[in-house]
Amino acid sequence: MTQQQPPPFQPHPQPQQYPPPYQPPAPMGMLHLTIQGSSLTSNMIPPTVHLNGYPVPVKYGRNDIPVPAGPLRIGIYSQWMRVFGKAMLDCTVQPNQVVPVFYASPYHQFASAGSIGHSKVKRNGIGAIFGLIGVVFAVILLIIVLSALS
Repeated sequence: MTQQQPPPFQPHPQPQQYPPPYQPPAPMGMLHLTIQGSSLTSNMIPPTVHLNGYPVPVKYGRNDIPVPAGPLRIGIYSQWMRVFGKAMLDCTVQPNQVVPVFYASPYHQFASAGSIGHSKVKRNGIGAIFGLIGVVFAVILLIIVLSALS
């Protein structure tokens, strides 16, 4: 008769503590992100916002976003047929601090960049809009003059 070997020693798992030990929350701050414009004056699709690389849903107007204290990288862009109006801002949020940030997408999707800052910003691309309107009026004026001469 063979004698069975006892199973190898296995330590008992540590019992889980209920409730888990208290961990104080990380210090937080607040980002007051204002997306200037509206779906009628800018784009029907609100801009895409990334905070430290993570997407955050936003709407036009002021967005109150709680953020952990520390360095914060804000990346924003608009999209219609293509991505345009890219803007980036690095800042540091102190505990219990409110950081105001303003973003404005350009007037059209062929402008190079959006505008971002800690105070209200101006939209880029107005020169191209006025140039396009000027070209249209020049063509209409040319047609009128040529038709009057014939």
